[in-house]
Order: sequence, then structure tokens, then C-alpha cells
Amino acid sequence: MDNDNSSPINPLTDTSYQRHGRTTAIDDHDELQVLRRIKRYLLPKDFVISQTLLNEIVNGYDIGDPVTDNLITDGVRFAKPLQQAVINGDINNTLADNADFMSLVAQFSHHPDWFDPKLAQIGATAYRRYPLMLIWLLRNVALMAGYSIPALSLPLIQTGALKNDALPRLMRTYAYILAVSEHPQLQTSSQHPPLTQVLAIGSEGWRQSIKVRQIHTLVRQNLLRGKLKDSTDEVIQGTQHHNPDGSWNSAYWGIPINQTDMIATHLQFSLLIMRGLRLLGARISSEEAKGILHLWNMASYWMGVDLDRLPKNEAACWEWLYTYLAIQQLDFKMGRPLAKALHDLPRQLMGEDNRRGRFVEMVNASVTRTLVGDDIGDGLQLPKSKLRFGILSSVPILFALDTARHHNQTVADKLEAFRAKRQDNMNWWLKRNDDYYK
Repeated sequence: MDNDNSSPINPLTDTSYQRHGRTTAIDDHDELQVLRRIKRYLLPKDFVISQTLLNEIVNGYDIGDPVTDNLITDGVRFAKPLQQAVINGDINNTLADNADFMSLVAQFSHHPDWFDPKLAQIGATAYRRYPLMLIWLLRNVALMAGYSIPALSLPLIQTGALKNDALPRLMRTYAYILAVSEHPQLQTSSQHPPLTQVLAIGSEGWRQSIKVRQIHTLVRQNLLRGKLKDSTDEVIQGTQHHNPDGSWNSAYWGIPINQTDMIATHLQFSLLIMRGLRLLGARISSEEAKGILHLWNMASYWMGVDLDRLPKNEAACWEWLYTYLAIQQLDFKMGRPLAKALHDLPRQLMGEDNRRGRFVEMVNASVTRTLVGDDIGDGLQLPKSKLRFGILSSVPILFALDTARHHNQTVADKLEAFRAKRQDNMNWWLKRNDDYYK
């Protein structure tokens, strides 16, 4: 997607993009810290919001995943038969005559011509290099930042799962980003079929993409029909949140889990985590950055995102994300139950009076406030620690280790052994509850 900056928007005269209630004026959030940082450090000095890009973002609100939406509407649960069709060539006669199902078979049977497995592996290797930082950034940057945007929070609230089962949902999301970034060098166990390349056909990343795509489609369809609604939750009582019959208010929100919001999620897992790693001292090269984005482009393609809508490089990603954030209505009250459930996890696991649990919670909140901004931290009612900038003490240490890794093979080997041990520790919940990790 190449942004057309030749047609900037005058917010005082052109408000045609505000046809959904979720969309605010492009200058409403000028003082938001995250937008100020993006504009100051990551965008060209002459950047202006493009009319073309803005229209693409707003139009994407009304588009879901047409192929899988058709299948679910017809009563077809496609995840298992799709895997059987691709892996075993087993397709029953009814599905063989279903054009939508067969288009999925074609999509998941081979990689598209644009996919570069070597570039994807470079990205996956960089992405998985710092397992502690990865889950820090997933929960405290990618997820917490998203909770300030009601269009992203509302589907999670109405399913009830994230607020009531925060740990399983966090770890399932963590498992997905691990599966996407799994590469042959990481496989030390013979219990799984050998991985030939990143996101190989039949790999765990491939399987989870199919499963998650089906879940997203089921949630989308159930929300549209009013079958998923937490009507007892005070934060979603307003008429804009759903129609009188309980169905999703598409005029206000657009389609749930739509193309635009899926791209925002794609950038949460790729661009924001990559930026967080860099801020914490990781030396990610330009090739590794391209690899991380390429890796997630492939995953997003399997998840049903229209490739033509994805920004094509890192600079375009920041322009896309800035434009998206600039026009989202913010509602911190809606996101607070999700933020609180995620924030409270350490003491839930370690005990309410556990000092270590309280410390971990303060560190997590400090990561959010430092990397996302105090205004969002205040809005989500995250605690503020006087020692919050202590987390930045890891920066020179990580930077020094990353430098040594490039110049000393012994150091590189020891760091890889430490990474593998740390990754194994981080997977404790998955080893108990996920067959793939047992």
C-alpha cells in the first residue's frame, strides 16, 4: 500500500470519513503521547494523513472475511475438514462442490509466490531471540494498548472470555505468536514432525491459523446475530454498543473483527513488539525488521486479511498505524475490566499477599506506561510506580549482550542456551494445557 500524501485532509471541511460512530476527527487525539512519539520519531517530517489511506481504513470497517463468513453462514465448520483435505487429500463430496471451501484448500495447500521462507526465518529468529521481552511486550504493550480502543475491546468483552479467563486467553495468544515464529533451529524434540521451514504447510503455525480464523468467523457471526452479548456488563449498556435486539451495531462499529481491525492486530504483534524490542535495547537490523513483517504478512494472509490492504514496508506500517489510532474513539472505561484482569494475573497466580506478585504487576504497569504512555496508563487505571524507569536499566545490558553475540560465537552459543532455557520456563502453562507443548 503506497500512501498518497498528495491529498491531505482538512479536518475542518472534510468529515466524510466519519460515517461510523467509532471514528473521531483526525485532530482529536493530537496530544496523545503515543501519537506524538510516532509522529516525532517514526514518520517523515512532512507527513500528513492521506485521504487515500484514510478511505481504505474506514472502508475496511465494513468488510469481514467473505469466504469463511459464507461457510459459517452455511453451517460449515471448516477447520478440521480443511486440515484433512490439505494433509490427507480427504475431501467429502459436499465440500468438494463448495467453491468457498475449495478456495481455502487452495490457499492453505501451498505458499504464495511472494512468500520468501529465508526472509521469514530471519524474522522469526529475531522475533524469538528474547522470550521474556516477547511476553512482556505482548501483554503490556500490544494487548494493553489495544484495550484503550473500544472497537477492539468490545468483541472481547461480549464473549466474556478475556475478562473471566485472562490467563488461558493470554497464553493461547502467546502460543499463537510462538507458533507463527517457530523455525527449524528451535526444534529440539523429536515428538513433532520435523519443521522444514517457517510456517511450513502442516506446521503448528499453519494449524493454529486455521483454528483461529474459524474462531474469529464464529465470533463475528454470533455477534452480528446477537448471540454473544454480556448485557449485565455496565460498560456496554449504551445504545451505540448494540441494537435493541442485542445484535451488533454495524452502523456504529462496522463489522466485528473486520479487515481494518485485523490489520491493527497484525501490527500489534509485528510492528509494536518489534519497536518495543528496539526500545529495550535489541539490535534488530533492517533485514530482520523486513523479516518480522514478512513473517506476519504470511500469518495474516492465512488469517483472512486482504493482502492489498497490508502496508508494504515499515515506514508504511507507521503511517497506517498513526492514521488508524488518530481516528479511533477512545473509551478507557470499556477497556478497564480487560486491563484489570490482565494486570491482576501475577497475584492471582502467586497469591494476593505475595510480594513478588505485586512487584511483577508494578513492572508490567511500568512497561506499559513507559512504552505506551502515561495518558493511556491513567485511562486504564494502571498503578504508577516511582521506580518505573528502573525497567530501562535492562537496556544497556541487553545492548551489550546483543553486540557481543555478533562478535563472539561462544557468547552467541551461551545466549542461545539461556534463551532456550528461558523459553522453556515461559511455556509452563502451555506444557500443562496444550498437547503440542506437553
